[in-house]
Amino acid sequence: MASSTEHADAFREALRCSKHVVVIAGAGLSAASGIPTYHDGGGLWRTLDATALASPEAFRDNPSLVWQFYHYRRNKALEAKPNAAHQVIAKMSVPQCLKKVAPDAQYFHLITQNIDRLSPDALQAVLRSLTSEPPSSDQPAPPRPTVYKNSILEMHGRLFDVQCTKCDYRVEDRSTPLTPALGAADADLRTYQDAGTKTIDIPEEQLPRCAKCGALARPGVVWFNERPLYLDEINNVMFKADMCLVIGTSSQVRPASTYAYRVRRRGGKVALFNLDPSEKDVAGADFVFKGPCEALLPAVLPELQ
Repeated sequence: MASSTEHADAFREALRCSKHVVVIAGAGLSAASGIPTYHDGGGLWRTLDATALASPEAFRDNPSLVWQFYHYRRNKALEAKPNAAHQVIAKMSVPQCLKKVAPDAQYFHLITQNIDRLSPDALQAVLRSLTSEPPSSDQPAPPRPTVYKNSILEMHGRLFDVQCTKCDYRVEDRSTPLTPALGAADADLRTYQDAGTKTIDIPEEQLPRCAKCGALARPGVVWFNERPLYLDEINNVMFKADMCLVIGTSSQVRPASTYAYRVRRRGGKVALFNLDPSEKDVAGADFVFKGPCEALLPAVLPELQ
């Protein structure tokens, strides 16, 4: 059996030869930033089943409860900061950085199931840092860094988006509280568990409204039984991918769970970075790195720290 160093070297060599690099990311990517995962036993899911709140039917029946849940999640996400794994992945979106580990790369895409916006925030931080780096005394200022086109695809929507239920107008709004009534409800919630045990009925007229037409608004996320975003574009990306990094996610949620299999079936390589990978995940990967992704990625790809 190869040592951990030999295993990492083999992965790095495969990455160096790759032309079309894709990352599939899930909740485990943001866990170190303080965003609870659905299955870690520490979140709201202890007291309320996911499907009880994350569906169009739930919003139709009780928009007050659904908005309270997502407003609390918004506030947690607003407090969170990108971690080291976000930063490594963000640098992959920048050609001058990715080519340090994949010199033949022609494109990069991050397909994320996360709605917390930490990946785009990390990319903006990377671009600011690269732009602010002073040139050496004997060299001209470096060119402004470019980014691979549409490098981040948030297939499950964006937590800070407010979307109209009538005209579909959508806008990102990071202000908090979104309404005074939601702010008052948040003050009564100390933990995710509280949200499943306390009943706070907010009249519909005191919930977020569309800034364009005034109708009731909803969180701009993809719920169960709704079609994920960018599927056609993602399918095109996966058809070309020859290296797929699966980071902080398992083979449980379709269609994302099928992407790594499709890459490997066509002769590409799959690298798995997960704290607790399943036997199915391990069997479907060429390279397996078990542990927290915020520690693994910088260790395996130190050039991107």
